[in-house]
Amino acid sequence: MHAYRSHTCADLSAANAGETVRLSGWVHRVRDHGGVLFIDLRDHYGMTQVLCDGDSPAFKALEKVRSEWVIRIDGSVKLRDASLVNPKIPTGEIEVYVRDIEVLGEAAELPLPVFGEQEYPEETRLTYRFLDLRRENLHNNMMLRSNVVRSLRNRMWDAKFNEFQTPIITASSPEGARDFLVPSRLHPGKFYALPQAPQQFKQLIMVAGFDRYFQIAPCFRDEDPRADRSPTDFYQLDVEMSFVNQEDVFAAVQPVIQGVFEEFGKGKRVDSEWPLIPYKESLLKYGSDKPDLRNPIEMQVVSEHFAGSGFAIFAKLLEQEGTEIRAIPAPKGGSRKFCDRMNKFAQEQGLPGMGYIFWRKAEDGSVEAAGPLAKNIGPERTEAIRSQLGLGEGDAAFFLGGKPESFEGVAGRARNVIGEELGLTEKDCFKFAWIVDFPMYEKDDEGKIDFSHNPFSMPQGGLEALDGDPLDVLGYQYDLACNGYELISGAIRNHDLAIMYKAFEIAGYPHSEVEKRFGGMVKAFKYGAPPHGGCAAGIDRIVMLLAEEQNIREVIMFPMNQRAEDLMMGAPSEPMNEQLRELNLRVIPQD
Repeated sequence: MHAYRSHTCADLSAANAGETVRLSGWVHRVRDHGGVLFIDLRDHYGMTQVLCDGDSPAFKALEKVRSEWVIRIDGSVKLRDASLVNPKIPTGEIEVYVRDIEVLGEAAELPLPVFGEQEYPEETRLTYRFLDLRRENLHNNMMLRSNVVRSLRNRMWDAKFNEFQTPIITASSPEGARDFLVPSRLHPGKFYALPQAPQQFKQLIMVAGFDRYFQIAPCFRDEDPRADRSPTDFYQLDVEMSFVNQEDVFAAVQPVIQGVFEEFGKGKRVDSEWPLIPYKESLLKYGSDKPDLRNPIEMQVVSEHFAGSGFAIFAKLLEQEGTEIRAIPAPKGGSRKFCDRMNKFAQEQGLPGMGYIFWRKAEDGSVEAAGPLAKNIGPERTEAIRSQLGLGEGDAAFFLGGKPESFEGVAGRARNVIGEELGLTEKDCFKFAWIVDFPMYEKDDEGKIDFSHNPFSMPQGGLEALDGDPLDVLGYQYDLACNGYELISGAIRNHDLAIMYKAFEIAGYPHSEVEKRFGGMVKAFKYGAPPHGGCAAGIDRIVMLLAEEQNIREVIMFPMNQRAEDLMMGAPSEPMNEQLRELNLRVIPQD
């Protein structure tokens, strides 16, 4: 017999009754039933109940074991009484009577329980992540992640893509976040960077003539953490293709992503219609460039109904250039209590509030508008609003005004809350949409023109498009949204040096700076670059959606905490003086 096991803790069934077996695993739970010990023995594969009584030579040794000890047992498989069968586990028909035991590893008092799924402080969970990972839910999440990655890889190979690895130590590149820098010992005063993405390398792979590339790629960005983003590193399905347009990329990617969601989505409906929604339209209708289409609410511009109206706040607002009033329809939200609650929500989000109108049955049986705003603008205007929004008795609408960028984010969040609270948002489905026609440029807080998205994207209209107002230039850039999350970001790349120089020049990068920062790409494009494009899908976020988790750390094996600290390994840590001398570095104390 094998030194540690003849079977795993998920293998045994009624067919094994009478056999002598050897199992090894962790003591999940101990139950003493007055001279009979029952132990749930757990390994990676599952659970088996083992038992022992005073007649067994192993009884005294088994009495000493505690939760999470690692043990090896020998025993005989017995059928459980019909009334004691546990249908929840594969081994529920049997139990193993222990005749011999060996303790392979004792466990100290546990800082957090493994049995059960009770809430525990995240700091403790991350400090003892190796224990946390023994818990069933987290263990299942990690296996889901492993299987999703396997599926993605197989689907990409089946679609005739080839997998190549790109460097981890490279040069700094502007990808929209801070780099992690790595000092060079051999070149004092110079630094490498961990790649924010394999962007330049995958483009160079296309220039080198490899037509369809993919990689399960680690990416490193020094970012502020949030629930759906890791603050240090993440993994993405990185994709690039030659001689393609935007639609070709969509056609290649959809079967892969849709297939994974159908395979691991626990039976939820996966919509196969993926609409293309222009960026501006997405912000107008949904207040977000990653809309949750499970929610049917679409916002509309209703400025004309408030211009010159008796509601002075909106009327005066509309006299200013670039302002508008938008309405968020709320079917079945026509109660003053709900309207007041949503108004308070807007105030909690930093706005003065949200105006509202709700419609109810009048004494004469007609539908009448109610609320302070309705009284200010009168029945003719409220009826026009109701007609435009397609609302009726028992419905409501909320209103926000100003320059769109000042209220769009709150409007989008309010739309989500309204959809959830009124039961409008669908459950048990995944709805996707390609968000397209992103602006190439934006103004920063100081009024400077900069790239709004990936700087290597091809502008729509090519070189000629760059002669006008930069803020009017659209890029061949696209994101894939699913249930309110961005899953994919990509673009058709700028492979023309003349257009590339001009595009960077508009953002304040002279030719010399472009050649300094992107010398490899500049050189490559001089020797015949094919039209190419691609995208990257966030694996962590995909698994988070499939696992029905709200926090991305629940699907990452060893995540950092919200302060970008590894509490288990003690990172970041202070370097030794010898290390600093080798690298010609000195740490300057902070005041």
